[in-house]
Amino acid sequence: MVRAATSGSTNPRLQPIRMGNSRRPLSAKVEMPRLLHPVLPLFACAVAASAADITVIVDFDGPHSDKSVQQMKRETEEIFKPAGVHIDWRARTDIGRESYENLVMVHFKGRCILEPAPMLYDERGPYAFAYNSDGDVLPFSEVECEPVAASVHSAMDGDDFARPDYLLGRALGRVLAHELVHILTKSATHGREGVTQATFSSRELIGAPLRLTRTDVERLRVACTPSSEREAKR
Repeated sequence: MVRAATSGSTNPRLQPIRMGNSRRPLSAKVEMPRLLHPVLPLFACAVAASAADITVIVDFDGPHSDKSVQQMKRETEEIFKPAGVHIDWRARTDIGRESYENLVMVHFKGRCILEPAPMLYDERGPYAFAYNSDGDVLPFSEVECEPVAASVHSAMDGDDFARPDYLLGRALGRVLAHELVHILTKSATHGREGVTQATFSSRELIGAPLRLTRTDVERLRVACTPSSEREAKR
C-alpha cells in the first residue's frame, strides 16, 4: 500500500505533503526547491485557485515517454471533469514573461519510462509531494517517476505488458491528480476513497478508475469559485 502523509520538517515554515509508501518514515525536505524560485513571481492567483481553468507546467529532468505523458494528461483531465476544472498544459521551456492567473508547476524527477526488465528500486520512497508553508499548500509539486514506474511494473500481468506506456501514464495521472487536489483546495486533507484517498495499492495505480468523490468535487468547486461570486450568492 502507498500512503500520503504530512512529514515534519526542521523548517517550521515549509513542510512537504508526501504521497509515499508506509513501510518506513521518511525525512522531509527542509528548503524550497531552487526550481521554484525563478517562477514564483508568475504565480499570480494560483494559491487562491480563483478560476476553474488552471495552467499546469510540466518539467522533466530525465528521459520520459511522450506516449505516457499524453496518457497522463488525459487521465488527469478525466478525473477533474466532474469538478469543472479545465487544464492547460505547458512545458517549462514555454514559460516566457507572460502572467498566469492559476499556475501550478510539476517537476518530474528521474526516469519517467517503464523499463522492459523489472526495476530494482526501493518502493518505500515517496511517489510525489506538494509543499506546505505556514498552513498554505504551494502551487508546486514533485513526482518521483522511478518509484511510480517500479510499482506499475510490479502490478502488471498478462496483457498489461502490451501497453506499458499507457499504464505508466495512467499511474502518473492519478498521482498528479492527487497532488493537484491538495494544491487547488490548499489543504492536506485526504478522502476515504477515490483519487484523494490516503493509500494506494500498486494495482490501484493502473486498475479500475480512481475518481473524485462528491465531497472532493464540492471542495474543488468551492475552492475554484472566485470570492466575488461566493459573496454574490450569499
